[in-house]
Amino acid sequence: MGFFDKLKSAFTSEQPEVTETTEKYEKGLEKTRKSFSDRLNELFANFRSVDEDFFDELEELLIGADVGFDTTLKITEALRQEVKLRNAKEQSEVQNAIIEKLVDLYEQGDTTKQAIKLNADGLTVILFVGVNGVGKTTTIGKLAHQYLQEGKKVMLAAGDTFRAGAIDQLVVWGERVGATVVRGKEGGDPAAVVFDAVKHAKEQQTDILLVDTAGRLQNKVHLMNELEKMKRVIEKEVPDGPHEVLLVLDATTGQNAMIQAKQFKETTDVTGIVLTKLDGTAKGGIVLAIRNELQIPVKLVGLGEGMDDLQVFDPNEYAYGLFAQLIQK
Repeated sequence: MGFFDKLKSAFTSEQPEVTETTEKYEKGLEKTRKSFSDRLNELFANFRSVDEDFFDELEELLIGADVGFDTTLKITEALRQEVKLRNAKEQSEVQNAIIEKLVDLYEQGDTTKQAIKLNADGLTVILFVGVNGVGKTTTIGKLAHQYLQEGKKVMLAAGDTFRAGAIDQLVVWGERVGATVVRGKEGGDPAAVVFDAVKHAKEQQTDILLVDTAGRLQNKVHLMNELEKMKRVIEKEVPDGPHEVLLVLDATTGQNAMIQAKQFKETTDVTGIVLTKLDGTAKGGIVLAIRNELQIPVKLVGLGEGMDDLQVFDPNEYAYGLFAQLIQK
C-alpha cells in the first residue's frame, strides 16, 4: 500500500493486511493511542456543539500529547475550516476530521529522506549524537545487530571518551552482537579514535562504521568544535562521509526532546532522528511535532526493549498504529 493508504482504508470497510511490523507499531503506540482516545472521548462527552470552547479544549488535548504548540495551532485552524466546510456536527465526523488533519499535516513533508543512507560502493559512516541517557549506545548496539543479521560487516567506534563507562558500555555491546569496537583512552581525543576506526574499517573492508559521540550540551561551542573535527577526519578518508548524523532522542521526555533537537540542529548538521522508548510514553505525538517544527525526518524508532524492536520508521504504520482504532465508521 502507498503512503497512508493503509490508514485511509480504515475509513472504509476494507481490512488492511496485518504484518509483524503493524503489530509492533500497534503495541508500541498503545499508551499514546489509549491516552489520546480517552481524552478525545472525554472531550466529546463534555461538549454538545463544536464551538470555540471545544477548539480551546482540543488544543490543550493535542499539546498534552506533545504534538507541539505550533503544530497544534495549524491543526486546529485547519479543522475549524474543515468543520465549516463539511458542516460536521456528529461526533464521528468531527473525530475523523481531527485524525485526517493530523495525517495530512505529516503527509505534507518530504518522505524521500526517510531511509538511512548507505554507501553502495564502500564504507558507510554513521555518527550518533545526543545527550547522555537517551539510549544512544543501546541504539548503536541494536542497529549493529540488525546490519550483522543482514550479512553486513560492522564496526563500532567509541568516540564518547568523556563519559565514565561509555567506552566499556560500547565494548560490551560489541561483544554481545559480535562487532569489532575501536576504542581509545578515557578522556582522550575523540577525533583520534575516529581516525583509527576509519583506518581499520577500510583495511578490513567493513561495510558500516557506527560512531558514538559525547553528549554534553553544557558547552555547545566545545561540542560543535568536537563534532566538526570528527567530521573532518571522516571526510578526509571517506570523501562523501559521514553519510548520516543521527540525533538520538528519548520520546518519554516530550518537549525536552524537542529542545535538545533544536540545540543539536544549531550545533551540527543533523540528517535524521532516532526516537527511543516510544513504547514507554503516552506522548507519541512528538513525532508530529518534530516533523512539523524541525523538518528533520524520523528514521528509527524504539518500540520495545528487544533486540529487534528498533524499527525503521514507517509513517504509514505509525499513523495506522496511532489512529486506526479511533476512526469511527
